[in-house]
Amino acid sequence: MHINIPIIENRLRSHRPATLELGDNRHAAVAMMVRPGLQSAEVLFIERSSHANDPWSGQMAFPGGMVERFDADPRRAAERETLEEVGIDLSRADYLGRLDDQQGRHRGHTAGIVVRGYVYAVEADVPLAHNNEVEEIVWVPIGRFLDARNYAHIVHPVDPGERFPGIRVSRHDHQVVWGLTRRFMASFFSAIRVVFEG
Repeated sequence: MHINIPIIENRLRSHRPATLELGDNRHAAVAMMVRPGLQSAEVLFIERSSHANDPWSGQMAFPGGMVERFDADPRRAAERETLEEVGIDLSRADYLGRLDDQQGRHRGHTAGIVVRGYVYAVEADVPLAHNNEVEEIVWVPIGRFLDARNYAHIVHPVDPGERFPGIRVSRHDHQVVWGLTRRFMASFFSAIRVVFEG
């Protein structure tokens, strides 16, 4: 299926995202960026750098992070973190819409964090410059998420007894989208009315 930017924009415009109360929870925000591709739009992912004290160390993710006191709102936090992590200024990008809020989890348990996701369209040749929080930046065709040959189960890096569904997004076996980012991708496909079974 050819999923291009106009399709994404039109369908996200009518999407009413499910929201979670922030309350006393910490909150974070991420930016999902799409660009035109040869056969379908492509999505930007980062491979997080490995750090001993980071529970999400080395995982595939969207740029983003915690909302700080000086951020006007979660969307501005996602934009700030994106500029810091991958060098993209989203104030110049096309904002397409929001995804369903997700509850942050750690080792399968609620972590007391509400994460909001925002979708932007960027130019195909947008320049990138990652900081030390990012090991690698990967553009992934959306169609890869709809191909069952890329579906996998990942053994939890801390608790080998736990396995989670995921999608291989490159030729490297360790670059698997799972957990929170996979849930955001499921929300994205639901919002644009495309069946996703990964």
